Amino acid sequence: SPKPNPVLDTNGNELNPNSSYRIISTFWGALGGDVYLGKSPRSSAPCLDGVFRYNSDVGTVGTPVRFIPLSGGIFEDQLMNLQFNIATVKLCVSYTIWKAGNLNAYYRAMLLETGGSIGQVDSSYFKIVKASTFGYNLLYCPITRPVLCPFCRGDDFCAKVGVINQDGRRRLALVNENPLGVYFKKV
Repeated sequence: SPKPNPVLDTNGNELNPNSSYRIISTFWGALGGDVYLGKSPRSSAPCLDGVFRYNSDVGTVGTPVRFIPLSGGIFEDQLMNLQFNIATVKLCVSYTIWKAGNLNAYYRAMLLETGGSIGQVDSSYFKIVKASTFGYNLLYCPITRPVLCPFCRGDDFCAKVGVINQDGRRRLALVNENPLGVYFKKV
């Protein structure tokens, strides 16, 4: 079988599971904006629990993320967990790990949030794939049959990660089109 392609950072180096990266937009200015951990509107979680993107790339720096592959290095189209790599109180440790939330009736979308788990068969697995233009896209890929994920399609039952508007902020969510184009910048 062909050897999988390693995912590269903005310097052209392979992503390292022991390093942290900012997830940055493939666009600049008002179309840009790093991914960050923020407070979800109307959330009862005891910690910050929303995955957002800044509304511009000016003056704001995203929250560092580490990529935790199921095995070995970080390759394209391979299951992994994503974790905001920040110092946190014990209560909030799981609120650094990305997952897809349940279908939000108001937005008719599954919003990305934290509160996931590492290495478990649940809603916490993602993949990085080459974008059709440049950079990469993120996919959400449930390991079990995704009956609860109407956005998960195709042979691999994955869904594209894009952005919706939530109370004037850009919230990462599962989308049918316009996936978010990203680069990974080493911290």
